[in-house]
Amino acid sequence: MPRFIFFVLVAALALVVEIHAPGQQASAPEAITVGPSDWPWWRGPTRNGVADASQPPPLHWSEAENVLWKSPVTGRGHGGPIVVGERVFLGTADHDKAEQSVACFDRKTGKQLWQTVVHKGGFTKGGHKKSSLASSTPASDGKRVFINFLNAEAIYTTALDLHGKQLWQTKVTDYVLHQGFGSSPAIYQALVLVSADNKGTGAISGLDRVTGDIVWKRDRPKSPNYASPILLKVAGREQLFMQGCDLVAGLDPATGTPLWEVPGSTTECVTSTVTDGKNIFTSGGYPTNHVAALRADGSGKVVWQNKAKVYVPSMLIKDGHLYSVQDEGIIYCWNSETGATVWSERIGGIFTASPILVGDLIYATNEAGLTTIFKAQPTKFERVAENQLADNVLATTAICGGRIYMRAAVEKDGRRQEMLYCVGHP
Repeated sequence: MPRFIFFVLVAALALVVEIHAPGQQASAPEAITVGPSDWPWWRGPTRNGVADASQPPPLHWSEAENVLWKSPVTGRGHGGPIVVGERVFLGTADHDKAEQSVACFDRKTGKQLWQTVVHKGGFTKGGHKKSSLASSTPASDGKRVFINFLNAEAIYTTALDLHGKQLWQTKVTDYVLHQGFGSSPAIYQALVLVSADNKGTGAISGLDRVTGDIVWKRDRPKSPNYASPILLKVAGREQLFMQGCDLVAGLDPATGTPLWEVPGSTTECVTSTVTDGKNIFTSGGYPTNHVAALRADGSGKVVWQNKAKVYVPSMLIKDGHLYSVQDEGIIYCWNSETGATVWSERIGGIFTASPILVGDLIYATNEAGLTTIFKAQPTKFERVAENQLADNVLATTAICGGRIYMRAAVEKDGRRQEMLYCVGHP
């Protein structure tokens, strides 16, 4: 039976999931002071994997070409870098020292400016082989850096200032590990939005950016899920979207109140929702494969769906067409309104990192460090370039200011060393 047919239960479902109101008032919203050439949070400034096309990065690079700098990263992590002002930030976990940290690098030179330990000890064992204890991408409002970590069987959000001083740390919820944790924080007005779906006490919360106080908290179904909260303007208003746990939901980001919620998606999702302004597009890979288009006007109407497996890399949308890179290395172009397959192409490799759209080009990097650049066009698949760098890439890159910031790993003498690369025009 299709997963999206029980829409009459919308009102009932809204009552099933409790909304907590801790009673805290959010601080007065401060300006979010990030610039047009920054990449301040997961999926970039517009939260949909689209980079500024006015300063395109190189089409060609290698260890010997267009690498402006590279810096070693202590430990391991699969969260992507963010770029704000003159700094690059990323999270990392050092298993030898049992430390989870945020590291900061100079944007121009790659020099490490500081590294702040956020958690000492409390490492949770288990999970999928592709998971890490630093899989969350940080977020910045221009004054602070926010990051989520799984530690001591709970999810914590921590705020640092731009010099690495810890400002606050808040426990969001206990966490029962299944495959791992990788949800990234989102920033909305005075709040930091954090999700922590799991089999125990799943929750999504709005935390005060200045104090870390929980302003609102909403229980989620007791189910494993890995999607990050994503903020998009759809149907005339900003909505907070969550998929997975067998639900698709649009929430008021200021209060956590459900705007609509319908059965759908699948249990475990990793990808982040995208939109064309009218529909939102969801995908999941366990236990059911699906890609679907839903109206986000409160009706939750399913416009179309298929059984493609788009599990980990998030999708892109451009000019009425939806592009996906499947985990197994097959690219699809669908008509976003009808769901009709326009073309598909196998490019090979296994993909975990999400692709980035720059103008009419898509940059897609596989786990072996090979980046395929192809045209975002409905006519046919057209490869523009291929570039090899390092040996392993699991984190999504940041592309801004004409540069690519890539977290990668190299193998040397049987030992894995993570590196932060900056690729750009000399």
